[in-house]
Amino acid sequence: MMITRKPVSLLLSALFGLYSLVTLANPTSDSTHVVAQPAHEAQAVVHDSAHAEEGHLEAAHEVKHEGAVNEKVEVDAFIEHHLQDSHDFYFFADGEAGKHYGFSLPVILWDNGLKVFSSSAFHNEKELANVDGNYYILVHGKIYKSDAEGTVSYDEHHHPTNVQPLDFSITKNVLSMLIVATMLLFMFISLAKSYKKGPIPTGFGRILEPLIIFIRDEVAIPNIGEKKYRKFMGFLLTVFFFIWLLNLLGMTPIGINVTGNIAVTVCLALFTYLITQFSANKDYWGHIFWMPGVPVPMKIILAPIELLGTLTKPFALLIRLFANITAGHVVIMSLIAMIFVGKNLAADLPISFGLTLFISLIELLVAFLQAFIFTMLSSLFIGMAVQDHHHDDHH
Repeated sequence: MMITRKPVSLLLSALFGLYSLVTLANPTSDSTHVVAQPAHEAQAVVHDSAHAEEGHLEAAHEVKHEGAVNEKVEVDAFIEHHLQDSHDFYFFADGEAGKHYGFSLPVILWDNGLKVFSSSAFHNEKELANVDGNYYILVHGKIYKSDAEGTVSYDEHHHPTNVQPLDFSITKNVLSMLIVATMLLFMFISLAKSYKKGPIPTGFGRILEPLIIFIRDEVAIPNIGEKKYRKFMGFLLTVFFFIWLLNLLGMTPIGINVTGNIAVTVCLALFTYLITQFSANKDYWGHIFWMPGVPVPMKIILAPIELLGTLTKPFALLIRLFANITAGHVVIMSLIAMIFVGKNLAADLPISFGLTLFISLIELLVAFLQAFIFTMLSSLFIGMAVQDHHHDDHH
């Protein structure tokens, strides 16, 4: 696939035009969830003694107020907290005052009926919410049913065994996807309206048009074909801008890690898989189950392998996107943590800041590349499924 210089230059201009903030600091609470349990429960005692991480986090929190930093515990907890989803949206925190600035998100549960309440109900020393006589407790970002004492039972692997209600909550990642979806609607509706005024778009449409032309001329047409590409342009444009904007949003100080969530990448890859399979023609299925020009015994052997190959393609899509974005966030946050681990601002600050800025600039490129690669591979898989095969009978 050839990429001409003109679209590439326009893409680079748009990329740096959208670049706003490169810092990935995600100021979140480093306090931990304290699970209140009855003293007579032996399982709770076993958990408290075996699950040392929670105790380390509490100790690190106490030490922090004295001016020291427990490097390994706090850095690991901070990175883990950043990579995970949450029921609250924090902008920043004031560690000295113990205040957090942000807002709570709605919790939507199905537990013998619909339960809707704010996640601020969990903000007490037991992390326990009382909703219509039902008690729910928040453990490691997940909601479990409990009792008035906040009892949590654990298995031998220290996983909670309490009943989990169906959770349809608007979490931080869900809110971010809704925001990006709204942005996409606004962008493309504005572009469509600008075409009614004339053949040349105005305003922000001048940035969108070369990107759309790039996806059409360099991705969709070469991989799918000029006769069939229009049917899939809506999906390709949506997935490209959706992933790209989410990646850029993750580069801001609010620290959203949507595309680093394996559930999100699985859903995106699943859409590609379903569109590919339901759009496939008879030649595509014929090459999977009954390959032409192959001896019958080999056809029987190769058919399950070819069928498995249809699953490995979307799997490669979701792992590529998930691993690259997650790795980039971990590297940047680890470089920022060097300042606190080294405890030497004069030596560590310039090095850490320089490396963080360098990696952040690379992450801007990765944010675009991952959206482009996902879109390009999706169009390639769709093109393989819809292309017409011509078999010559000269043998």
